[in-house]
Amino acid sequence: MQSNRLFSANTSPRERHTQVLKLAAPIILANLSVPLLGAVDTAVMGHLPHAHYLGAVAIGATIMQFIYWGFGFLRMGTTGLTAQAFGANQPAEVRANFQRAAILGLIIGLLLWALQYPIITLSLHLFEASATVEELAHAYFQIRIWSAPAVLINYCLIGWFIGIHNTRLTFILQVWMNLVNILLDLIFVLGFGWGVEGVAAATVIAEVSAALLGIILYRREVSRIGGTQEPVKLIDTAKLKRMIAINLDIFIRTFCLIFAFAFFTAEAAKFGDATLAANAVLLQFLHFLSFGLDGFAQAAEALVGQALGAKDRRMFKIAVRTSTIWAVGISGAYALVYWITGPLIIDLLTDIESVRLAAKEVVIWLIVLPMIAVWPYMLDGIFIGATRSADMRNGMMISLAIFVAALFVFKAEFGYHGLWLALTIFMAARGITLGFVYPKLERSIGN
Repeated sequence: MQSNRLFSANTSPRERHTQVLKLAAPIILANLSVPLLGAVDTAVMGHLPHAHYLGAVAIGATIMQFIYWGFGFLRMGTTGLTAQAFGANQPAEVRANFQRAAILGLIIGLLLWALQYPIITLSLHLFEASATVEELAHAYFQIRIWSAPAVLINYCLIGWFIGIHNTRLTFILQVWMNLVNILLDLIFVLGFGWGVEGVAAATVIAEVSAALLGIILYRREVSRIGGTQEPVKLIDTAKLKRMIAINLDIFIRTFCLIFAFAFFTAEAAKFGDATLAANAVLLQFLHFLSFGLDGFAQAAEALVGQALGAKDRRMFKIAVRTSTIWAVGISGAYALVYWITGPLIIDLLTDIESVRLAAKEVVIWLIVLPMIAVWPYMLDGIFIGATRSADMRNGMMISLAIFVAALFVFKAEFGYHGLWLALTIFMAARGITLGFVYPKLERSIGN
């Protein structure tokens, strides 16, 4: 296997920046395709005669998103381990990293099948929707859950493709899945009149087809990378323990992140329906921000992992610096756009005047947040690539404690503004806690 050293001594700064953009651009474009799918789901449901169809899909999709978000470690852990094996020029280990992760994803998917009834029962109890909406959401979930193994294997595929520096394939997978989903949405719902079940079935078929396509692409890349299949490497006890430990750390870290945003939303709800709706609108700004930052954070994952595998500190430092320069520039652009057009974006997202007023009152925080959020985004990418998951776990747990304390203090003092101040402090704490241990990480890498 030829390890493509993007940042060798002979690589010019211009070439380095070009390489980072080649890694980041497909991820950003793939992210931009996601809202189109949500818009089509909403549109096809919105044309049915009753609102409960739309509500059921919204609840069912939210439940699935929370479940799958919790297993995002399959993507992140696979990227770091694969990138390191790629940098160390170990083709057999590059193969094995996907296969181990895929086996774990398959096991988790089968467990989700087995536990589907208690999961949906508990979830619907928490939502407390109408009986009709709950019945339809239950039907949606019962169909969607059957693609769980395919979805989790897809996470492993995407992580593996990023790890071998072929983010173009992640773009192909995401766009394929979304296009199939949209096409089948239109056929099943508007053509066949299948309603909620049609939306769910379209998504299941799209997710399974994406996994099958991903496996075909994986086999093609494996033949390109070279090396031979070594079953002994696949069942290496030490490697399995390391993979499980890394994934468990990332799972804990992700759970803390989910809890923080759920707690933030729950506290916003205490200010009334208009403020809660405004909060949902404002969180879309952070969602938009992630479209840009994810690309450069995941580029950092691949490059840092490669540098660590090659034990090349200079390559590591250049990779961090180059990807971070782009991320900071993108964050500045977001801050400028939000400063100039923030109120206009709010007006486009809602036409309810009370919600508009509540959102515009605190929109200033969306101008500040991009330049703070860039640091935890990039440091997460760096530490994922370096598989320093324990540092990520510890930093997130400390940041969560700081966030909860800040929220109670500043909410009492500044009301709704206090909530956004606390969220800003949370983002800053995530950056500071990882930034504190970053020098130790850098010193640990080769020469």
